[in-house]
Amino acid sequence: MLAAELTPVDWLFLLQHELLLFASLFFLLGALDEFAIDALYLIGRARGRIRTPRIDRSAVEGRGIAGPVAAIIPAWHEDDVIGATMCHLLDAWPQAQLRLYVGCYANDPATIAAAMRAAQGQSRVRIVVYSACGPTTKADCMNRLYRAIEKDELREGLRFRMVVIHDAEDMVDPAALPLFDAGLAEAELLQLPVLPMRQRRSRWVSGHYIDEFAEAHAKAMVVRNWLRAGFPSAGVGCAVARERLALLDTQSGGNGPFDAGSLTEDYELGLKVAEAGGTTSFVRVRGEDGRLVATRAFFPCTLETAVRQKTRWVCGIALQGWDRMGWSGRPLDGWMRMRDRRGPLAALVLFVAYMLVFLTGGLAIAHQLGVAGTPVVTPLTKALLIANAVSVGWRTMCRAAFTAREYGLKEGARAILRIPLSNIIAIMAGRRAVAQYVFSLQGGRLPWDKTEHREHPALSSEALA
Repeated sequence: MLAAELTPVDWLFLLQHELLLFASLFFLLGALDEFAIDALYLIGRARGRIRTPRIDRSAVEGRGIAGPVAAIIPAWHEDDVIGATMCHLLDAWPQAQLRLYVGCYANDPATIAAAMRAAQGQSRVRIVVYSACGPTTKADCMNRLYRAIEKDELREGLRFRMVVIHDAEDMVDPAALPLFDAGLAEAELLQLPVLPMRQRRSRWVSGHYIDEFAEAHAKAMVVRNWLRAGFPSAGVGCAVARERLALLDTQSGGNGPFDAGSLTEDYELGLKVAEAGGTTSFVRVRGEDGRLVATRAFFPCTLETAVRQKTRWVCGIALQGWDRMGWSGRPLDGWMRMRDRRGPLAALVLFVAYMLVFLTGGLAIAHQLGVAGTPVVTPLTKALLIANAVSVGWRTMCRAAFTAREYGLKEGARAILRIPLSNIIAIMAGRRAVAQYVFSLQGGRLPWDKTEHREHPALSSEALA
């Protein structure tokens, strides 16, 4: 049939067919990628190579550590939570050899005041005020804290064994510091799982984080750890050997171990350590009560803040990361980086899939009204649709199972219902990330677009057990 003979409805059918092939093919490729991780996870579990050990919390919590440890928290406009975070951390980690460094900016007096109040009577706390006007970047603030650590070491004649990184809203686990201390004998970078906490007023937006982290930090990260592939730091609940940070500082020409030009310095940190030949370990352990040793925190509870946060992740990991980190020489690491950087493509494919839903619905209505014929489904398209239907069912079951394991059966059921919302947030974040990346290529500066925090989970009535 000639193009001139095609009716508008024919063009719509043609568009539907092409979009269906595009979305189905890329969905299937993504499904095969995920299935490979699932298969490796199941093999590792069956062979006993992937397991979650149990510990006696009473024997671990508060246990002494082998040497001085520095914990760092960069803070910008965190006056609502920084005091609670500091008090909780110091109570959870009573070890005398721990020292907490909190980085503030000179033009943020509210955060300075809140940190100073929490530090009263605490000899283990240092408030570091950065003379630069904030916000710069999180990495830049962390580099300032690193310099403060160096000065204290020189002045006091000591050397910290490791540096533990946290954010201003985190609720640390009492068993984490002793586990880091013990694990430092075998690895130079150690990462704990992150468990987003449920919030009463945000069952859906904040809830989609619990689904994603429950699966990623119980499956994908442990598979990477088992395979000895480089894995990204989460930026919280992460401990790095002091000597490794010194090496990273030297490699940067003395500009600090954290790259101030990166939106996702935490992601790059883990990969840089692995690239340099350092050992890394994802530490997944449960107490005797089954409770995971993890960093807990509230995540964004509104659509706008969730999109903003994920925009930074996608732009920093998928787009900037491609430019800045390139591709590792090892095929295994290359595969993992490809998985990390698929966000913009995944957002595009999801957008096309939702367009197809509306387009197919419109054509079905037109068919019922007698103004459109029956669409022709080729054998290839039918096979792709069947394969994708099976993969979607499998992925849905996996997400529900991992969420239910950590949060209970009700949250496992909600995880299924939250999948469309998670997809919409991914689409919106992917679009904004591409726009930000183009802006940066034109010479624009991307500031520290941090998430605002209003309540600390240890003190909030919003937290659900």
